[in-house]
Amino acid sequence: MREWKPLLVSTQQTSSIGHRRPSLAPFLAYVVVFHLAWAAWPYVGYPRLIAIGNRTLTYALLNLAIRLLVWVAPVFLYLHYVDRVDPLTYLKLRQRVRRGIVVAGALTALNFFGMLLRFGAPHPALQSVTWNSVLGTSFLVGFIEEIPYRGFMLQKCAEQTGFWTASVITSVLFLAVHLPGWMALRMLRADLAVSILIFGFVMAMAFKYAGSLWAPIVTHSANDFLSFVIFHV
Repeated sequence: MREWKPLLVSTQQTSSIGHRRPSLAPFLAYVVVFHLAWAAWPYVGYPRLIAIGNRTLTYALLNLAIRLLVWVAPVFLYLHYVDRVDPLTYLKLRQRVRRGIVVAGALTALNFFGMLLRFGAPHPALQSVTWNSVLGTSFLVGFIEEIPYRGFMLQKCAEQTGFWTASVITSVLFLAVHLPGWMALRMLRADLAVSILIFGFVMAMAFKYAGSLWAPIVTHSANDFLSFVIFHV
């Protein structure tokens, strides 16, 4: 009996046997629609949501529900119905979970000491502790933002361009998705943009090294918790 081998072949191999790469059109359409939709959010949806009161549990739950619907659900639907793969496996949420958490722990420790050097001793403020700052901005932000960017877009781009180019492209896209919100809140600054670009690249490296999406997920959530709650910067 012939030994079964997974159908993972190079571009040269696929062209020689008459197969073509899957069309990029659906992926590009997803990228454009997602970024346009979120660019409109600060001006169309956010003012209505903030009217509820951003310190309330209702605000936090609605914010999480909207972000899961816009950021996470389309990725799972795309992988299941367009690429016809298991989303959890493709996103590397099943693989090397322990290694991912260990890598995240090491990066978070470095990040903590770096913040100590930059900002001094932690100075949390009670007003910074809200339902949203704990649930949405901290604990679940890594899950919500890393699934589309490092789990999905980075891997899809890497299939076409290789990892390093893909990491640059997705880091720029990650910066782009933040710009409308910053402009609406008048928070747009060059240093903030540079830090987001660097952060996106570091998350890509963490993902590549760990082989698990849990590395950037946990690191991302811990970073935002340290920034917004512990160091209040």
